[in-house]
Amino acid sequence: MAVPQIRSQPCDTYFVESDDFTQEEPRRDYAKMISTNQREIMANELSRQAAEAYGEDIIQHMKFMEDETLPDVASIDIQQEIQWFMRPYLIDFLIEAHASFSLLPETLFLAVNLLDRYCSRRVVYKRHYQLVGCAALLIAAKYGDKKEKVPLIRELKSMCCSLYEEEMFTQMEWHVLNTLDWIIGHPTVDSFMQVALTEEDEDLEVEHMAWYISEIALYHKEFVSTRPSTMARASLALARGILGRPEENDRTWDHNDNLILISLSQQLHRPSSVLARKYASPHMSRVSVSLENFLAQQAAIQRRASPPTPPCEPTTQLLKPVPSNGYGYDTPQKAQGQMAYGYPTPPITPEGEYFVAGKDVNGYQATAPRCPVTPTPTHNNPYAEQQHYQPYQQTDVIMQ
Repeated sequence: MAVPQIRSQPCDTYFVESDDFTQEEPRRDYAKMISTNQREIMANELSRQAAEAYGEDIIQHMKFMEDETLPDVASIDIQQEIQWFMRPYLIDFLIEAHASFSLLPETLFLAVNLLDRYCSRRVVYKRHYQLVGCAALLIAAKYGDKKEKVPLIRELKSMCCSLYEEEMFTQMEWHVLNTLDWIIGHPTVDSFMQVALTEEDEDLEVEHMAWYISEIALYHKEFVSTRPSTMARASLALARGILGRPEENDRTWDHNDNLILISLSQQLHRPSSVLARKYASPHMSRVSVSLENFLAQQAAIQRRASPPTPPCEPTTQLLKPVPSNGYGYDTPQKAQGQMAYGYPTPPITPEGEYFVAGKDVNGYQATAPRCPVTPTPTHNNPYAEQQHYQPYQQTDVIMQ
């Protein structure tokens, strides 16, 4: 009997993509996310157990380190070209760069600390001021942030409007590390603040307000050498008072802490517009708007409480000029070419290929500095020889 031949029919699903292949990729991503979350939970639990076991030792070590890594204001004050009125503009630049790269809060405080420590050990030329700030931010990001968050040198070059070549960033980063003896670790204001917030279980708005107040302090000379632990306590106390939270009964306050608290409260009236815009966003709880409203209410209460003053005869006494730096506060300024002698400084570094030989940017004979001088990167930078060098756009008028 002949077996009938069965003609093979093509499978309908042969050229159709199966649902298993389309759903396998999301499953892998979901499994990876679950694994990452489990590792984070385990790491947080281990950190909590370590904090409970070694919390006191960690805090004591942080207090020891903050004294070892505080910058010296007197050494910064004898800089020949760097003036204190330039500081707010560089801090504005660092805050914008820090926000654009979404770096951790402690990275900004560490970057400013590295900048101040370097300026207290080396004579910094005006044309290198922004370059030193970029190098400090790069080092701080590498020290504490994730690898994918660390800014690239070409990105920093673009933010500086291509004023420096890429090799100059690398050379300045190396020179900052060598000047500081590769001592980078510094317990920042945010580190002490996190310890206090964990112990007192504060809400997120208080934390954002304390960040805002402590970053306002970065603009002012009088807080450069303030201990981070003191600044964190003062910022939290002011944040609670502004937001109407109950005060903590802390009996360890001394006279110096009270002076810092009063001085910090006097600098809250007209903060930088860049910083206020940063903390006006919803994910920062709009604390800059809350602070502005609080100060307006306090001013109105004070006006109602004080009796009106009788009119007086006009006098010829000169009024105090309004600060022209755009920030609403005056910063100490030094006379050009004046040196505050009497402060012990390191010996002068011999001039070599890194240094400007004998003359300043305007072609005049330069006096010998009393501190080691910031090296000029070896790359031939056409911008460094311009007579009217400007570090960045915001200082087009002030830096002249």
